[in-house]
Amino acid sequence: MLISAATSIWFPNLGIELKNVGSHINVFGFEIAYYGIVIACGMALGYLIAEWQAKRTGQDKDLYLDFALYAILLSVIGARIYYVIFAWDEFKADPIQIFNIRNGGLAIYGGVITAIITAFVYTRIKKYSFALLADTGCLGLITGQIIGRWGNFFNREAFGKYTNNPFAMLLDIKDVSSDYTAPVSYLTEKYAGRPDALKRIMEIRENPVVINGITYIQVHPTFLYESFWNLCVLILLIIYSKHKKFNGEIFLLYLAGYGLGRVWIEGLRTDQLFLWNTPFAVSQLLSGLLVISAVAIIIFKRTSLKKKKTIN
Repeated sequence: MLISAATSIWFPNLGIELKNVGSHINVFGFEIAYYGIVIACGMALGYLIAEWQAKRTGQDKDLYLDFALYAILLSVIGARIYYVIFAWDEFKADPIQIFNIRNGGLAIYGGVITAIITAFVYTRIKKYSFALLADTGCLGLITGQIIGRWGNFFNREAFGKYTNNPFAMLLDIKDVSSDYTAPVSYLTEKYAGRPDALKRIMEIRENPVVINGITYIQVHPTFLYESFWNLCVLILLIIYSKHKKFNGEIFLLYLAGYGLGRVWIEGLRTDQLFLWNTPFAVSQLLSGLLVISAVAIIIFKRTSLKKKKTIN
């Protein structure tokens, strides 16, 4: 549901109040969600970064434009499918809502997986190096992730558990999930078998902040943490890209770097997607697997290259 009125978002320990932050704009009577605008901006800048990297490394930039046209559309579809699969309870009563993405509900990993599959098929058709395209494309991908997370800011979602650290964020309780006002009996049933998730929700509920008669929840701005983490990863990847040892190394470093941050950040969130009928956060498990796999492949590849040099 789009937020009905613009409300303030506070960062009390930093002394910052962002006044009248809405979730959408009206154009000729039609509501356009900032979430969609932010995602679109992230995709556009992501492509420009990939194009810049392609020219920087002597590749044909037109190849990446063609790829982007396929990858962007398919990745949005993949991100939605991933979310729906692991949050089916939200849609089973009204499946038509599967097609309503204006209010969020795009899982980044779904988009990443789809982009990788698209890249693999595309490079097979074009007879181009998948590893080289992945090295270049991942810089655009993480750029889109840096910007795209700010869509969660406007939607008041993808935040973390209660905190009073310097970056603590206050959100109007009317603008967030009904979990923060629903009966405890409902939450107990909803989070049956997931005691940690229920504990985080209850801790937030037990620490409300009232300002000028408005009740706020106080939470970790995990969207901000992830955006900043990804920015650092992007800078390091760009710096290292001229010194890579083999094609595909930048892509593997992206998987390891992003995955490492996501393992930590996902552990703070209150709106995790879980493996069916388990207390395990699917994106956290996938992140850990990516980190281990990517590091193992890098070590294997570098060791193999050293052996070849020694033999030669």
